Amino acid sequence: MSTFQAPKGTYDLTPPRSATFLAVREAIAAPLRDSGYGYIETPGFENVELFARGVGESTDIVTKEMYTLTTKGGSQLALRPEGTASVLRAALEANLHKAGNLPVKLWYSGSYYRYERPQAGRYRHFSQVGAEAIGTEDPVLDAELIILADQAYRSLGLRRFRILLNSLGDKECRPVYREALQTFLRDLDLDEETRRRIEINPLRVLDDKRADVRKQLTDAPKLRDYLCDACKAYHEEVRALLTTAGVAFEDDEKLVRGLDYYTRTTFEFVHDGLGAQSAVGGGDGDDGLSEMIGGPELPSVGWALGVDRTVLALEAEGIELDLPSTTSVYAVPLGEEARRVLFGVVTELRRAGVAADFAFGGRGLKGAMKSANRSGARYTLVAGERDLAEGVVQLKDMESGEQGPVALAEVAAELTKRLG
Repeated sequence: MSTFQAPKGTYDLTPPRSATFLAVREAIAAPLRDSGYGYIETPGFENVELFARGVGESTDIVTKEMYTLTTKGGSQLALRPEGTASVLRAALEANLHKAGNLPVKLWYSGSYYRYERPQAGRYRHFSQVGAEAIGTEDPVLDAELIILADQAYRSLGLRRFRILLNSLGDKECRPVYREALQTFLRDLDLDEETRRRIEINPLRVLDDKRADVRKQLTDAPKLRDYLCDACKAYHEEVRALLTTAGVAFEDDEKLVRGLDYYTRTTFEFVHDGLGAQSAVGGGDGDDGLSEMIGGPELPSVGWALGVDRTVLALEAEGIELDLPSTTSVYAVPLGEEARRVLFGVVTELRRAGVAADFAFGGRGLKGAMKSANRSGARYTLVAGERDLAEGVVQLKDMESGEQGPVALAEVAAELTKRLG
């Protein structure tokens, strides 16, 4: 074993499990690509101030969980704790919103970092696939994104997830609710840190998971009672569009997802097989974020789905994805001449799009056939001096066990035909 191990709270992805993670990323991305979303990639670190403004200085993400570093030049950088702020920063910097085709629809995939107490489903390094629609405020966009996430999960075979839905209001009605909530919270028996949070971002207090705090929140004012007519109509349209599309959801008035820039539609995907870390993803309207990071007023909506937690959800449901074998053909040469000839065949197969591998290292027939079995190859090619003298290779079907000679000149075409 190596002297070094992965840092606490992180993990390595190695075959064969890594294939499942790749398949999950692909399944989440596929509906987005088919719906006009273009791929965007941002740096793994950003200016600290981007997250302090965008995510919110009152959030645990910024105050407790962000990995920060100082460069040799004295700049303060942070490993990205989430994707939205970086994506919007990149879109603004590239002036994508000025190209004349709104909304700007983007999807991304990458690793994110938060200093948290490690536990199952919660890591200090984690993987997400996310989407953002920037520049247009439309309940159809909110519904579209929820439907696409639902479609992705169902394509993986997941069934035991639920979609929780709520509205956080907008800059017109939310301040009224905020004041009413602050008045209520100030009379409760809370610790100093929570009291400080009341003044900065009181909605985050509603998200507190401690039993003694939740008990005191029973009679807290409800956001739905403070929504303006425009927000009520917007939310009802989102609900109607989801219902028409056959996407089931649950209204959850306690769902607040308290980052500072969230507005209107907020939703969360939860899976009941994951215990405490039941959220597998979620999203919101982000109508104030662009201005917070120095851009123009640009409404947006987006979500991020956790790849790690989606894999855990698959395991909780006992779902094994039907993953294609990494190798379809495995070549076993017996002798130096056969090594050169069969490697030429393998190269030709690869150029034809066939996944082919080779018994490296000059092993004997028994050891090479064990490797062929482990590779999952459907067919094995075996050739020695006598075969080459006759201009053939032995082609073995690893499922049926049938084996027979095939002309060397025809083996690539024969395998391409058999594999479709």
